[in-house]
Amino acid sequence: MTPLLSIEGLTVELSTGDRNFEAVSDITLAVARNEVLALVGESGSGKSMTAMAIMRLLPEPVADIVAGTILFDGIDLASASEAALRGIRGNRIGLIFQEPMTSLNPSIRVGPQVAEVLRLHKGLDAVNARRRVEQLFEQVRIPDPRRRYDDYPHQMSGGMRQRVVIALALACDPDVLIADEPTTALDVTTQAQILETFRDLQASVGAATILITHDLAVVAETADRIAVMYAGRIVEETTTEQLFASPRHPYTHGLLGSIPHVADTDATRRGDRLPEIAGTVPALWALPPGCAFEPRCPRASDRCLSERPPLAELAPGHKTACWHPVETAA
Repeated sequence: MTPLLSIEGLTVELSTGDRNFEAVSDITLAVARNEVLALVGESGSGKSMTAMAIMRLLPEPVADIVAGTILFDGIDLASASEAALRGIRGNRIGLIFQEPMTSLNPSIRVGPQVAEVLRLHKGLDAVNARRRVEQLFEQVRIPDPRRRYDDYPHQMSGGMRQRVVIALALACDPDVLIADEPTTALDVTTQAQILETFRDLQASVGAATILITHDLAVVAETADRIAVMYAGRIVEETTTEQLFASPRHPYTHGLLGSIPHVADTDATRRGDRLPEIAGTVPALWALPPGCAFEPRCPRASDRCLSERPPLAELAPGHKTACWHPVETAA
């Protein structure tokens, strides 16, 4: 498939006082129309920073793109002017933020917030913008959309606010949709409802979608391909089916091994611990010279300590950054 969004060698550097370090390093990804690519990893792995870089919403000058390209419809977003970006953000590229209470203005009713996007990018008048917003609210399954149009964010539940944020991102029928932890802080039932709504709407729009999450259960049901991030780098990328069937990077293997299964029920009743990945994620400003996962990896060797493994294709469509990839299936 022809990529709609193509990222090549993206590197973002953070400056904090007298310390400069790479928050994301050499990220290369591509996503096509009607495809869902998931970025998976622990907190601090660089998932959200990658999304902010794509949208050019990094907190400059603290964070800056120092290398790489972000190609969208022939435009390099990494070097595009602010004027060009204003016509793309919220219009051709939609972003679902992970916390609706911080992405919605608490002092403005939710309907007018979505209507403003339509008036700005689509040139709709007040009457038609309101009509379109009510249609969007119905699509994202907000009950009684006409009445809810005039609600303030604090008058809605967390799930309803998240639906408003989804409506906001999809208002202009974007070509690319970036969803940053769209179900975070929601209860399990509401998560399932939001994900179902998200999948239905994403399919109807046909957007190229980047789904950012730490929840492997979410990507199992939603994504076509998965890129696993660790310490600011991609360590494995393949199809969802292949990743769950045969993870090759020790970190991915450990993540999947730590997920509770029905067969683990008796063990947990006995008080046995689930398998876990030993150690902690290293600080980005103090990464080892070789593989960042080396201090926690049971398969590490001297080579892992001194040489950083490249992201290489071990099998068709399956890339892994590891000198000693796992051979057995999960």
